[in-house]
Amino acid sequence: MASSTRAAVVADPAGTLLALDFDGTLAHVVTNPSEAYVHEDSLAALGRLGRVLGQVAIITGRPVRQALELGGFEGRDGLERLIICGQYGAERWDASTGSIDEPERPEAIAGLAKRLPDWLAGHRAGHVRIEDKGLAIAIHTRGIDPTLLDELRAPLASLAADLGLAVEPGRQVIEVRTPGIDKGGALRGLVNDLGARQVIFGGDDLGDLPAFDAVDDLKASGIAGLLLCSESPEQDALVSRADIVLAGPDAVAAWLGDLADEF
Repeated sequence: MASSTRAAVVADPAGTLLALDFDGTLAHVVTNPSEAYVHEDSLAALGRLGRVLGQVAIITGRPVRQALELGGFEGRDGLERLIICGQYGAERWDASTGSIDEPERPEAIAGLAKRLPDWLAGHRAGHVRIEDKGLAIAIHTRGIDPTLLDELRAPLASLAADLGLAVEPGRQVIEVRTPGIDKGGALRGLVNDLGARQVIFGGDDLGDLPAFDAVDDLKASGIAGLLLCSESPEQDALVSRADIVLAGPDAVAAWLGDLADEF
């Protein structure tokens, strides 16, 4: 299946959507999220692929502005039509226009931001790292105490439910955000916009599962699909679902480069 889809991509690049996650796929996961830069080889390969594929897109849990700052995408040759769907698709940036669509901050998220520091202190977790994304808030334990995630999961889910919010677990992080938006919806929208006949999606974490589900649904409807997993010791939920398993962002960069060599 993987080889036949790749052959279809090479035969019909204009009908192909390539969509990728950011952290853990294009960039290594690091202790400080503000230092997660896109792999230079991936960036170079995306520039080459952007010249021939129908659409290249990034679908990330990060805010669009963060992805732009860390990605080096803006003004890059070959990425003049790049689309970034930020915060699981709630935000969008189009390179062709330079415009950013950013919804207003939900009142529930603003309320959580005020309440969370004291709440965490009351749960023996006042030392974790809080990342305010505007439309969501992430609680990071990387480099601090990863065992805290299991202790916080249930009470944080209860707090989120009280506020009408949802939790999104990840690699040493729990994110609280507005429900109803996910990477699957963002991917389906991009497929529809392009009229894609082939779709490739790559990710590494639980937040990518809805996009995996979307690709499976699209395959059932006759669209060729290829799922990439950027593997890590921290999360294996995507491994059994993927057509191709790659050993982290370095291997993803090499795979993208190999694909670009075919054109």
